[in-house]
Amino acid sequence: MSKKVVSLLLTATMVATLAGCGGGGDSSDPAADSGTEGGSSAGAGSTDESNADESTADAGTETPADDVEKPEEITIMVDGTVFTEENGRDQFMAKLEELTGIKINVIQPDHDAYYDVVGQQIAGGDWPDVLILASTQMSSYGSEGVLWDMADAWNNSELKKRQEANNGAGVVESMFIDGHLYGMPATHGNGCVTYVKQKWLDDAGITSLPTNFDEYYDMLLKLKEAEGVDYVVAASGFLNAEAPYINYFPEFYQDAWPSFYQKEDGTWADGFAEDSMKEAMRRLAQGVADGVVDPESNSYATSDVRNKFYDDSLGVFTYWAGTWATNIKNNCENNGLDGTMAVMPPIAEVTAGVQGQHDGNGGYIDRVSPAWCITTQCENPEGVFKYFIEAMQDGADTQFLWTYGVEGTHWSTAAETLYADTENAKTYAEGEFHMLDNLETPGSQYTKAHIDPMLALTALANDPRETTVAPEALAAQELFNANSVGAFVVPSTDAMNQNNGDLMTEKQSLVTKVALGQMTVEEAYEEYESQGYAQMSQEIVDSLNAQ
Repeated sequence: MSKKVVSLLLTATMVATLAGCGGGGDSSDPAADSGTEGGSSAGAGSTDESNADESTADAGTETPADDVEKPEEITIMVDGTVFTEENGRDQFMAKLEELTGIKINVIQPDHDAYYDVVGQQIAGGDWPDVLILASTQMSSYGSEGVLWDMADAWNNSELKKRQEANNGAGVVESMFIDGHLYGMPATHGNGCVTYVKQKWLDDAGITSLPTNFDEYYDMLLKLKEAEGVDYVVAASGFLNAEAPYINYFPEFYQDAWPSFYQKEDGTWADGFAEDSMKEAMRRLAQGVADGVVDPESNSYATSDVRNKFYDDSLGVFTYWAGTWATNIKNNCENNGLDGTMAVMPPIAEVTAGVQGQHDGNGGYIDRVSPAWCITTQCENPEGVFKYFIEAMQDGADTQFLWTYGVEGTHWSTAAETLYADTENAKTYAEGEFHMLDNLETPGSQYTKAHIDPMLALTALANDPRETTVAPEALAAQELFNANSVGAFVVPSTDAMNQNNGDLMTEKQSLVTKVALGQMTVEEAYEEYESQGYAQMSQEIVDSLNAQ
């Protein structure tokens, strides 16, 4: 396997973000739209290593698919990314039981308290058969024997074939931890693509999008000259504190990775110490010096950058795919601008890969998706995988349910007018698929169930998304899905937990100082060494390699 992009332990804020189930407006935090962009959910835990070994051994004993027994009843633990009781959960579960032939008991804590309750449930010893976990908790619980290793089940499944046919298998492969697969994502995690204002391209006489960094940088210089602006591109920080770290400046970072990753030989390293990272810092510094990169990026919030793009101060913007393509278009048009955007495929240097991971197949980074996990207390994990986990992405009726919900509760094809006698009135003809009014928040239509149709890992037959998703959102999402690679999960260690926060803060500081011309790359790394951060990094690397 080639070098792996890795995703550090997420902070509590990021975990909550990924678990968000909110709508699709122009919020101050892009990830708050994970409910419409494809974020699913999350969790926490502990047991001993011997149990983990037993779990893996059990998983290695293959059972012919036809001989897998269907469970009669299972208990699942879910957060608010699955319909709550107020939003028609009973109707949803009744339909799911009808389709799967399995009685399903549901534990669904309040969304904000989900992780606390997961921890209590696991600590109490009464585990559900299935639960949703974020990458951090999946890594921790998996290594401690709480989770069943579904690697063999997936590798021998029809699900893998369906995902491969839809460019979704790479997302699952990115979830492997030291050869173990402790959870199954239902969607891409989503990530960012680079938007360029079409009017700016036209004004500069640029008729084709750049395919490599030299062409990209030349585009920035031409856009700056044609529009007479101070800067062309900006981001909320030169280096993000959380994975995937570099997603707002992919063209400048290219194959650089500022944190820990696993090399081809299976050993761990810190990409911050490598030449690729030093070259990325030099590219950022050159961009600032040439006036194409806004130096205030070090102090901007994401909302600041969006607003500068909306008021025409910037022409290039790397931001979330999917729903945000529509948000960007609408907000530009609301400011009297042309909302037409060109969406760039990743340039060659990005396609070549962050730490060589992509191997020419993908480039933008797909953040780690939450996953459906099976506990080692489950009496029939093979059956639960085949008839519950795999069925969720069957490309047919069960996947349709997980994507759009229940007919008559969440969607309809009946002739009707929603929000009659209001400015938001919408009339549908008989047979026209449409989402219904939200039961919990009347006045807004549902957009999806658990699976975002734009982020699905398997193709859905007779998918009505063409009629429910704005064309620019779908186009941006499809480009991302076809040109992205999943960020990997880093195992947790004591050294990582104790030191990585301080280490990442120092890395951010050094990258910013170099970008702003306050120190050279050489001076930055001298400080990194003399202040003990290189040693701190090595301790984390050693702890990862000692596992």
